[in-house]
Amino acid sequence: MSRIGRMPVTLPEGVTCTVDNNIVTVTGPLGSLTRKIENKNIHVNVEGNIVTVTRANEEKETKAAHGLYRALIHNMAVGVKEGFKKTIIANGVGYRIEKQGKKLVLNIGYSKPKEVAEIDGITLSCTPDNKITVSGIDKELVGSVAAKIKALRPVEPYHLYGMRYENEVIVKKVVKKVGKK
Repeated sequence: MSRIGRMPVTLPEGVTCTVDNNIVTVTGPLGSLTRKIENKNIHVNVEGNIVTVTRANEEKETKAAHGLYRALIHNMAVGVKEGFKKTIIANGVGYRIEKQGKKLVLNIGYSKPKEVAEIDGITLSCTPDNKITVSGIDKELVGSVAAKIKALRPVEPYHLYGMRYENEVIVKKVVKKVGKK
């Protein structure tokens, strides 16, 4: 049995979960998230503040979906209680990031500034030291928006100019040296 799938999800205080026709809805102080269970062999049971995910058979696809849906439900419960955030650091000469209304304007070394607009469920913020914070209650959406922003200027390996996650470790390459033997 899946090690992740068999662990029950304990809902934090103030978070409720309901299941109706394979649609799981998790509601908490920060909002509400819903997800449809696509696999018919996966069953979700809610008893008090404990959510358990079970599977009907031992097929490879069902086993994979078992752990996946348990992790997704856990992330939904954490998201509506605490939320998720990712921080991106822009490092480069002349790089400047500012917020104008509901969009970020990124001057990151291109001839024209790049603009990133906020979408529903995601909040973008920036600091004067070129840090961008992407926050929201949906972990998948936060990661997707952060990856799209980071992809606007990948890190250059020789001087480390570009955009990277706050906790990302990047190895700096050594420049080839020409000289006498």
